[in-house]
Amino acid sequence: MFASMNVNQLYPRWLVAHENGEPFALIDVRTPEEYQAGHVPGAKLIALNTLMAQVNAFPKQGDVFLICRSGARSAQAADYLARQCGHTNLINIEGGTMAWMQAGYPIDKA
Repeated sequence: MFASMNVNQLYPRWLVAHENGEPFALIDVRTPEEYQAGHVPGAKLIALNTLMAQVNAFPKQGDVFLICRSGARSAQAADYLARQCGHTNLINIEGGTMAWMQAGYPIDKA
């Protein structure tokens, strides 16, 4: 299946990658409108309803973090990618972007 972690576990990993300019596979599966209203800096938008058409955009090497508003849609995406595409490197972010914002972590809007 897939692993899960909360935003307090994600933040230090994201911060190190962000500060060092390292690649960090964080995929936001919300709608474009939700994404534009506020997302984790560096997150790539692949809306859940376009997932099947973009399965090749998900790296098979290294950790791939999936985030949505609260953790439900990203769990759906992780389940699909694990079952249908054989991904074994997926981590669902529990609490999603709402928990990220509530923790006071940085947000990009655009």
